Amino acid sequence: MAGRSSAVTWECDCLAHRFGNAVDNGTRQPRYPTDVTDGEWAVVRPLLPVPGWMRGRGGRPEGYCHRALLDAIRYLADNGIKWRAMPADFPPWDRIYAFFRRWRDNSLVKEFHDQLRGRVRKELGRDAEPTAGVIDSQSVKADAVAGTDSRGFDGGTLVNGRKRHVVVDTLGLLLGVMVTAADTGDRTAARVLLGQVADAHHRLELVWADGGCTGSLVAHCLTTLALVLAIVKRNNDMRGFTALPKRWIVERLFAHLMRSRRPVRDFERRTASAEAMVYWSMPQLMTRRCARPAPGRE
Repeated sequence: MAGRSSAVTWECDCLAHRFGNAVDNGTRQPRYPTDVTDGEWAVVRPLLPVPGWMRGRGGRPEGYCHRALLDAIRYLADNGIKWRAMPADFPPWDRIYAFFRRWRDNSLVKEFHDQLRGRVRKELGRDAEPTAGVIDSQSVKADAVAGTDSRGFDGGTLVNGRKRHVVVDTLGLLLGVMVTAADTGDRTAARVLLGQVADAHHRLELVWADGGCTGSLVAHCLTTLALVLAIVKRNNDMRGFTALPKRWIVERLFAHLMRSRRPVRDFERRTASAEAMVYWSMPQLMTRRCARPAPGRE
């Protein structure tokens, strides 16, 4: 398979191999389209957080390759399988889930995602930190594991499940996500989400939104967050689909999520897991952009 390593483990330079016990668990041959290529690994490897056991925080040295764990979660997000249905050539499913849970609970997946986004923006000649964004929401059906306290009925889209509220930059890359019950109003969720995004991205000055974010939210953003919330409304004379200025950008993110099978439906028990799964659905897109050869270099 062109561009892929013939062996992941024995020559892997991840911290689990160099300083942990990953070498004791055999080898794994790349075989799936979602596996990290050597070019992607060169991008990803410097961005991985240093494990707690290497910083004197206790715990055993890790016994499984970081690259294999990343491959496993990318495979799950893209193919929509159950955790217990993980193919046998990956590490045991419970170790993969423990890795996912640790990164979720310590916000490591968001940190990893944000560093990748900054790398992509720089590759495209942009500043790492955006100054403008777009906010929107998407309602999706929720599986039976989603409790009644975190699901609802969206009367506008007739969906019984959860709603993803997202903010993206002008390239369509994710800046923030919040998952709520589907009956949560856009203004209510946007007030919280925009506060989180503004705290994390201090250069953000302008956010485009649809008509669901009108009213007191516009004044709140300006006075409290120093953020201009520009409303892009649909003309009543429009018929059928029309790409509205700026608002179409966020649809690129939703389209990407729908190409990954896990986010097509919300299968997570907790909204925190649902948010983490959205973040895990983005790195494959960004790493392949970063690893793509520049025009004229081949």
